[in-house]
Amino acid sequence: MCTIMGYCGTNDGMKKVMTGLEETVSRGPDDCRITELKDGVLGFQRLSIMGLTPEGMQPFELDGSCLVCNGEIYGFEKIKTDMISRGYKFRSGSDCEVLLPMYREYGTDMFAMLDAEFACIIYDGNTCEFIAARDPIGIRPLYYGHDTDGTFVFASEPKDLVKICADIRPFPPGHYFKNGKFICYCDITHVDKIIYDDLETVCANIREKLVKGVEKRLSADAKVGFLLSGGLDSSLVCAIAQKKIKEPIKTFAVGMNTDAIDLKYARQVADYIGSDHTEVIITRDDVISSLETVIKLLATYDITTIRASMGMYLLCKAIHEQTDIRVLLTGEISDELFGYKYTDFAPSADEFQKESVKRVHELHMYDVLRADRCISVNSLEARVPFGDLGFVKYVMSVDPEKKLNRYNKGKYLLRRAFEGDYLPDDILYREKAAFSDAVGHSMVDHLKEYAEEFYTDEEFKEKSKKYTHARPFTKESLLYREIFEKYYAGQSEMIVGFWMPNKTWEGCNVSDPSARVLSNYGASGE
Repeated sequence: MCTIMGYCGTNDGMKKVMTGLEETVSRGPDDCRITELKDGVLGFQRLSIMGLTPEGMQPFELDGSCLVCNGEIYGFEKIKTDMISRGYKFRSGSDCEVLLPMYREYGTDMFAMLDAEFACIIYDGNTCEFIAARDPIGIRPLYYGHDTDGTFVFASEPKDLVKICADIRPFPPGHYFKNGKFICYCDITHVDKIIYDDLETVCANIREKLVKGVEKRLSADAKVGFLLSGGLDSSLVCAIAQKKIKEPIKTFAVGMNTDAIDLKYARQVADYIGSDHTEVIITRDDVISSLETVIKLLATYDITTIRASMGMYLLCKAIHEQTDIRVLLTGEISDELFGYKYTDFAPSADEFQKESVKRVHELHMYDVLRADRCISVNSLEARVPFGDLGFVKYVMSVDPEKKLNRYNKGKYLLRRAFEGDYLPDDILYREKAAFSDAVGHSMVDHLKEYAEEFYTDEEFKEKSKKYTHARPFTKESLLYREIFEKYYAGQSEMIVGFWMPNKTWEGCNVSDPSARVLSNYGASGE
């Protein structure tokens, strides 16, 4: 990962960008550069992944224009060849260097042309204006706010902005900013035409597109590793990658020392595909002592995001401290497309599709946020094959009747698509526990017990009342909110609210986000 920051004015912007970037050094530990422009400032902290030489350092400049980008531009080699044929010259192997020539040729139309996960800020030297943009899912983070004089300020994380802006908001995915307005260039959930192909055709296309999504994310000039929980999604990513790489891939799993549910399944997958596998064991003390750190790095109070981040953060911390891995492939963004445990209760195909649209639109505030922060704070880069744009667009277009659980098995299309020799059948067709539960049910129980110690019932009622937005509804959620407010006072609306199942559906009106409380939670938790 890298950090980008842009101050779109001249009100002491250099000092403010320097102050903001002090908060995210671990995100880009290799180098830092701040460029003062005629009308503002661009800042960049680098984690070297592609084009590792100093020439790959940003901001990139071209005839008075300037750019910073945190991202991966897939297929950039073809774009680079095309730009060279148009007379452009390149000084590095960085994929992001193609963006300024593209902007010169296509303007803001370029964003819809990219196959990428990215966030970027451009200073147009011809018009003296700032343009910013973010990928359609929001895999790469970007936030914005205003200085006291109304100046727009952009940055990778809220912590870069807290000393500058009174009101911080997430930059909307699939949009670009120009002339003070946010313009949608891609709604990744929009379906032009529903795909009514037969089951075998749909599954074949799912397999082909996911394999391509994994394959393109294996390209890096730094070393690549894989998070392997033992559940379906991460197991498929690892299995596909191992088929593409001759030597054993490096896989990593995390679990509690008392009751890790998925470690045995992760080991089974690793043995089957032949990966070089590492287990990281964590304790109650590890979890509790890291809680405030995790909430600060996440900039959220959401219950399920924090729970799921505890194990992920500690795992990535171990990877950073004990290996030379720089890039991690993960299994996020499958549930939003194929369904959660609770979407088994969807009353109709139309309701399932609406729920999927909602969840994809909000990914940047929950699972994608978790993956980015837990990985980047440990000076690593996250890549998310299930977030491949072609893959997401295709699955969103599949007839939602086929995505409903008509098969007595959740996410059936994805499982069916990879029947064969990718995974053992008992892994391919096992119902997985939610990540926070799979690390060990005891982890969530420890967090709840810890929160109980902080408040009497009366204190909980009184302290919860002062929050009008996303009011805490358990002692655990109040504890998280109070820690959040310590670092991000008054910024709760960066998150729309607590991630919870759709309470309007029968069987989903629950008081905890864990799948454990659902009536259809069965063997996956054993």
